[in-house]
Amino acid sequence: MTINWFPGHMNKARRELAETLARIDVVIEVLDARLPRSSRNPMLAELRGETPAIPLLNKSDLADPRVTEEWLAALSEEAGAPALSISATDAGDARRIPGLCKTLAPHRRGTGKSVRCMVVGIPNVGKSTLINTIVGRRIAKVGDQPAVTRRQQQFHLDGGVSLSDTPGVLWPKLADQEGAYRLAASGAIRETAFEVRDVAFFAARFLAERYPEPLAARYKLETIPESGPAILEALGRKRGFLQRGGVVDEERAADILLRELRGAKIGRVSFERPGDFAEPEELD
Repeated sequence: MTINWFPGHMNKARRELAETLARIDVVIEVLDARLPRSSRNPMLAELRGETPAIPLLNKSDLADPRVTEEWLAALSEEAGAPALSISATDAGDARRIPGLCKTLAPHRRGTGKSVRCMVVGIPNVGKSTLINTIVGRRIAKVGDQPAVTRRQQQFHLDGGVSLSDTPGVLWPKLADQEGAYRLAASGAIRETAFEVRDVAFFAARFLAERYPEPLAARYKLETIPESGPAILEALGRKRGFLQRGGVVDEERAADILLRELRGAKIGRVSFERPGDFAEPEELD
């Protein structure tokens, strides 16, 4: 199955992004710490040009900490600015960001000037949650489904920093289907855009390869089957997800696997490592 999700309003959001970036001093790029490369908008680097960017690895409390350290080093070198590992709901993490933005735009210091920052990222990566935490109150709409923010918003902070929030932008065609499946498994794409069982099969195979011990421990598996469907079969039997005739309810097993994966019930999991990408990514 091919995953391809690009709601119509995102065409407009992409145009707005290009127009607004021309007036921005610092880009705050929010990425999912579990899959920094797949959760990156590949158009952003071209659109922002020479505008400095701060990569933020959000949801770091869900990611494998050892892998996150690898990503911080790789992204800091790539961006030429410190990458930060954060949780968007943590006020301490959020407080570091405005000061760092000011160091990257020294030309905007002085009376009457403010550092114009823009928070960007794909849907459901935590942009609005981060803005609410930085500002200290709920002003940006937040939801547990992708693409909640629909129009550009701007917020002014004490200390000479302003934030712009824009709708999340996914590229029109998810050409990298491995990345698309990682996004789907993480919860970044609405479930109406893919078959839940297919993504669960993918996630099961990935966990068996990269995190076999946590997978076995969570579902009390003495041995881990080789295929995704067989892993779901074993999971379903252990959890008692049986239909008439003793047949495993695959839909229920798939749903619980993805829910528990996204909620770190299986453990802190990173879907990708810097070493998984031998060649520089290309724009779609």
